[in-house]
Order: sequence, then C-alpha cells, then structure tokens
Amino acid sequence: MDTAGVDNVWFTRGTNPAGAVRLFLFPFAGGNASTFLPWQDLLGPRVELRVAQLPGRGVRLFDPPVAEMDELVARLTRAVAGLADRPFAFFGHSLGALLAFEVTRQLRRAGRPGPASLWVSGAEGPRTRSVRRRLHDLGDAELIEALREYNGTAPEMLADREMMELVLPGLRADFALNERYTYRAEPPLDLPIHLLLGDADPYVESGRADGWAWETSQPVQRRCYPGDHFFLYAHQQSIAALLADTAAQAAPSTTGHGWSATGPGPS
Repeated sequence: MDTAGVDNVWFTRGTNPAGAVRLFLFPFAGGNASTFLPWQDLLGPRVELRVAQLPGRGVRLFDPPVAEMDELVARLTRAVAGLADRPFAFFGHSLGALLAFEVTRQLRRAGRPGPASLWVSGAEGPRTRSVRRRLHDLGDAELIEALREYNGTAPEMLADREMMELVLPGLRADFALNERYTYRAEPPLDLPIHLLLGDADPYVESGRADGWAWETSQPVQRRCYPGDHFFLYAHQQSIAALLADTAAQAAPSTTGHGWSATGPGPS
C-alpha cells in the first residue's frame, strides 16, 4: 500500500500491488517516468515498478525543478521510506544511478531499511567520475545541440521550440545536479551493485566505471551491452528480464529486505 503520504508524488503509483518485490527506478537527466512505465509488463507479476517523478517534467512539468542534490535526495529518501513495506531494489541510469546511490546512503544514515541491491547503468563511479562539460551553463540553443549529441531525445521534440522552452528548466537542473555533485567519503555499502554499461558509450570511461567497486563490500556484477549511452532502449527487454529473474529467485524465500544479487545477462 501507499504509506508515503504527500511524498507519493515523487514516484509513480504501482499497477501491480501483488508484486512481492518493489523496484524503484531513477531515470536519466530529463527523463520522464512515462519512458519506463512499459517496463512493468516486462518485469512480470513478482515485481511492482515505481518510477521517480522529478519536478519539471512529465506530470510535474510545471513544478519548480530541484537543482540541489541534498534537497532532492532528502525528498526521494522520505518517499522511499514511506513505500518500504516489502523488499525493494534500486535501478538508476546515468544521473539516476547517482541519485539511487545517494538515496541508498541517506537511508543508511537514517537507520531505515535500504535496497538489497543497487543497479547502476551508464554511469561512472561516484568518486572516480569526471565532468567533461558544464551543460547547465550553456545557452538554450547550445544546450539543445548538446542534447542532440547525446542521442536520447527525439529530434522532433528538439525541433519543437515551445516544448523545449517548457522542458529546458528541468533538464538544466538535472545537469546542474550532475555537474555540481561532490562525493563524500563514507564506508562502503553492504549490498551487491550491478553495473550495466554500453560498449560504445562516449560519456562513460570503463576505468572510471570500475570505481563502483569502491562503494560496496561485495563484488560488483558487471555487464556490457552493445550500444551508446542510451543502450538500455535497445536492450530493455533483456534488462527487465534480468531484473525479473532476480526477483523470481529471491521473492519466494525472501525475509526482511533481502534481494538476491545474481542473474543471467551479457558480459
């Protein structure tokens, strides 16, 4: 059930309340929850999907964006804590991976149940990551061209001037979150981290992605898929199957907040 009160606006409502495991998904910069809602069908009956809905996009298009990491993490953590009535895991892509990681650490600081596994996709390690461009400082026209290079936004949307005027504030806030991020050293998490990468991603260096190993006391499960930064579009079915298989293995015998760490997939 929903126990997050007013904070449930931060995640989509679940359409599979009977799911034994809950998956919180954190989209990439500018990502809309609607992009990932079809994953519910791919995940199957054992998993309930909840996608983060950040202000400044989608159903929250006219809400003021949040450009401060601590504030956003606090809001998301409070929302997750209100939905922690069953085992759960986190999945985040690009900026979403960073948010999932920081929410996990904030839950630990607060002494609350955390995810039993953390899935990070298309992202370098928090302490080894690099910022190559400060996109949030660019003018509107330059930012739109940068988005075109990323290959994650439909060309027809980039050409729609009125729509871009509406979505650019949220995008700019997301890029500010990413580019202003400061890593704070803490003990490693005691949970499995799954790392998913594209083999032709120009924005993620393999060596820097290996930095996720610093953030867990357990071995990192690394998988590499053909594709660029948005490789997950082409492979969403196999990625969702990997998540669903893991849930199927764990759910029948799960107690507390355990979620198994292994499963099939490309390597």
